[in-house]
Amino acid sequence: MIKLVASDIDGTLLPEGTAQINPEIFEVIRKLKEKDILFAAASGRHYTSMSKLFAPVEHDIIFITENGAYVCCRGYDMLEQVLEWEQVCQWVREVRQIPGASFTLDTKEGFYTESTDPEFLDLIQNGYRSKITSVEDALSRERRINKVAVYRKENIREVAELLIPRWEDRLHCVVSGDVWVDFMNKDTNKGNAIRSIQEILKISPDETMVFGDNHNDLEMIRSATESYAVGNAAEAVKKAAKYVADTNVNDGVLKVLRTLVD
Repeated sequence: MIKLVASDIDGTLLPEGTAQINPEIFEVIRKLKEKDILFAAASGRHYTSMSKLFAPVEHDIIFITENGAYVCCRGYDMLEQVLEWEQVCQWVREVRQIPGASFTLDTKEGFYTESTDPEFLDLIQNGYRSKITSVEDALSRERRINKVAVYRKENIREVAELLIPRWEDRLHCVVSGDVWVDFMNKDTNKGNAIRSIQEILKISPDETMVFGDNHNDLEMIRSATESYAVGNAAEAVKKAAKYVADTNVNDGVLKVLRTLVD
């Protein structure tokens, strides 16, 4: 019997960088709760973005944010990972040298960035609906950073190929979308976040169902027996998952969840 359902957001439940969620998901989440099945939203997004997206059910679900660096439920912090400040400083200095790149320093309260790119800021504020603060020098004062992320509209794979080899021995590095590469503590990922929830709530992998589409979902896919890649997922995710659902734009996640509540 399934007791925990976790779904990625961008590229899995809705189109990347939007708030175009099918409102039926809220009723399905309520029905899952009536059947004692918990729903966890698992994303690289910030909590401020996810809480707005799931506002109708925000007190009924678990939020796995920042690719697992911060997990909370009803205002209770279940898990928080913080990067070493010296590593953040070194990473920022390297990213500053990449043409066309913007970055975010992610805290519980919101994002910090040095970028003045209006398209980038619009994506964060209006696409993801996250709180972001532009500062002249992001390193002017030490902050508790859960995750750092680099954005570039084009050729993000080039950025990944440049930065990941430099940082993979020190941080967990993952391409998390068409325009993002994320960097967290070595043991930070959605899979470990799921496992911490499983441990706290005494839920087994056999009682867990997950959905994902991109490389930052692979550890989560491996944390559950009932794992789904959506039809538009990366090939590596399809190979790792037990099943392949319909695409995100065709409500692949919803179609599966309906079978749990009907």
